[in-house]
Amino acid sequence: MLSSLIKSLNSLKIRVLFSALLMIFILLPIVGLIISNAYEKHMVASIENELSAYSYSILAIIEVEDDTLVMPEQLLETQFNVSQSGLYAVLTKNSETLKNNARHNSSSDKLWSSQSLLAPWQAHSFRHPKLGKSAFYQVEIAKVPHYVYSLSVSYGSEQQPFSMTLHIIKEQTDLTYMMAEFHHQLILGLAGLMLVLLMIQYLWSLWTLKPLNTLRIELSDVEQGKSERLSGSYPTELHQVTEQLNLLLSAEQKQRQRYRNALSDLAHSLKTPLAVMQTQQELSALTQEQLNIINAMIEHQLRKAQSAGQSSWHLGTTITPIAKKLVSSLEKIYREKSLIFNINIAAQCNFKGDEADLLEILGNLLDNACKAAASKVQLDISYDEKTSSIMMVIQDDGSGIEPVLREEILKRGTRADTYQQGHGIGLAIVRDLVDSYQGSIVIDSSAQLKGAKFTLKFPS
Repeated sequence: MLSSLIKSLNSLKIRVLFSALLMIFILLPIVGLIISNAYEKHMVASIENELSAYSYSILAIIEVEDDTLVMPEQLLETQFNVSQSGLYAVLTKNSETLKNNARHNSSSDKLWSSQSLLAPWQAHSFRHPKLGKSAFYQVEIAKVPHYVYSLSVSYGSEQQPFSMTLHIIKEQTDLTYMMAEFHHQLILGLAGLMLVLLMIQYLWSLWTLKPLNTLRIELSDVEQGKSERLSGSYPTELHQVTEQLNLLLSAEQKQRQRYRNALSDLAHSLKTPLAVMQTQQELSALTQEQLNIINAMIEHQLRKAQSAGQSSWHLGTTITPIAKKLVSSLEKIYREKSLIFNINIAAQCNFKGDEADLLEILGNLLDNACKAAASKVQLDISYDEKTSSIMMVIQDDGSGIEPVLREEILKRGTRADTYQQGHGIGLAIVRDLVDSYQGSIVIDSSAQLKGAKFTLKFPS
């Protein structure tokens, strides 16, 4: 699981989406907190202004006669006249000797309260600012949070001042409800915005990474032999890469063709003198045998040199038609043996290599199997997901290959003329071709057909 996670993190698309998720789920909550705090401060400031306005409206109707406070029975704001309305007003005595923000003590008495206040007066919870100053703070009355705006004023003359503090009190219930509703709407809005941003980010990443996906598809087509070059239109950052790849593909194809042409010419130039020498009747049996060996070795080395091998990394060959064509030819060649061919090839199997090399590998192994078989030859080709490789298994019901000889014929440098009958120079060619593609070959006994079994693996 850890390896798959690390592998997925190597994807550019995953990295882009992960960085976007990180930014969205970090920035948006921070923005939400900033908006929530700003809105709450705005609402608290609005309440302070509201309570300040109430205080000045009440101060305007206060009268002091003969050192006695005179207040009307009803106030203009109806909430002050309704019991437990959540909005209250209280007038208390104040002394100039009280310090700024000092708590109430026995020297201050309640002078008046609005009809809305029925709860017991909690004198110790309220502040008494200096004359002409105000204070805005929070208190709890009957375990319910309230905002309080306290303003200290003085009536009367300088000789007989009448100092008092007006307290305007408002419950926080409405604000709490408004903030809860605002938070609910804010969360819904941010969640919706997150989804929209995620969708936009996903579509944006698809559009941004589309050239890379196109490049991957084109490279896959080139590997499978569907195309010989990259033909897509790519952005500036990838243009130089694709151009260099096309140049590399073109140069590799031309170089391989030149090599094959030169080797073909060499083969013809060598075979002609050998053919002339072999037609001489006065040659001894030993000389004729040696000429045959030279001819076989030249053929072997030429085919080995002509193999595309790893230089054909960009080629792809569909296996099924090659195998069917070979089987059809072998059925005609070995018609007298009446062989039964059992062919099983997975649909998704493609040989990442040259068609001529695949034909050489399967042709030699199937031909050897036909020579050794009594009545049955089986070919199984499948894709191994665990090792990401193409597996080819060729079996026959012949006498098989002795274990000692199996090891010998797979060793490098073993002469082709030392192979067991029926598994001659063709196996040497197969061995070298498999090595050139960084594949592996194993010779074993067939548990199913009791003959020889060849298992080849090629990286996919």
